[in-house]
Parts: sequence; C-alpha cells; structure tokens
Amino acid sequence: MIGNKMLDAINEQIHRELYSEYLYLAMAAWFRSEGLDGFGHFFEKQAQEEHSHAMKFYHHLFERGGRVVLKAIEEPPRDFPGVVEVFEQSLEHERYITKSIHDLVDLAGTEKDHASASFLTWYVDEQVEEEAHMDEILGKLRMVKGNPQGLLMMDGKLGARA
Repeated sequence: MIGNKMLDAINEQIHRELYSEYLYLAMAAWFRSEGLDGFGHFFEKQAQEEHSHAMKFYHHLFERGGRVVLKAIEEPPRDFPGVVEVFEQSLEHERYITKSIHDLVDLAGTEKDHASASFLTWYVDEQVEEEAHMDEILGKLRMVKGNPQGLLMMDGKLGARA
C-alpha cells in the first residue's frame, strides 16, 4: 500500500505529465499553423510520450492500492514567438519536470517507499534523455539562426521521427 504523501505527490506528477502533453500538443498545433509540419510532428510525438509517462504513474498508483485523482488541466499558450523560443520553453519545461521527478525520488527515500524509488529510476534516466534531446535541437536551431533553408532541413529531419 502506498502512503498518503507519496500518493498525493504522484497524483500531482500525473497532472504535470498531462499538462506536458497538452503543452506539447499546443506547440505542435502552432508549428503546423506556421507550415512547419515536421516540427509539428515532432511535438505530436512528444505529446504522446508525455501521455504515456502519465499513464505509467496512473497504473503505478493502482498497482500500489492508491487512488488516482485527476485535476483540471490548465490551458497552454496558443501562440509562440518563434521556433527557437519554442525549444527554449520546451527545455525549460523539461528541467521543471526533472526537478519534480527528483523531488519524488527524495520523497520516496524519506518515506522509505522502496517500490516507488525503484519505479522512479526509469523517470530519472528518461529526463536525462529528454533534456539532452531538447538541448541538442536547440543548439542546431541556434546555429541555423533563422535561415529558411536550415529550418526546412530541420523540419524534414524532425518530421521523420518515428
């Protein structure tokens, strides 16, 4: 049985992951409205990944005898200032999620919840990958410096994401 503090904290994390899905879907919609379908595709895949992260937490709570409590999801932004800024915001958001995962790991230790600590190891590793990937794309976008040919090349590359 999962303790109340961990239960509440994981319910909060489910909310964060679902907001992440919503945020990335909003970014995808913005890119598609700008004619950058490859970037849109990339963020649609990100949104799907965030949904799967939320569902892992969701199932973990049920496996541990907890109850999932879903909250309203805030409306994400509709418009973004530019391509680079979207990836800057994405990297900042991933860093926020990383901190929240680390806080969960710390709580699991304090609560002596070994099952949650073990479960969270995957998320710790996943966040390293998430931040590195966003940072890599951001670095390439900064090299391109808004050059239309470079943006179109990156659009094609990101559109090929499986």
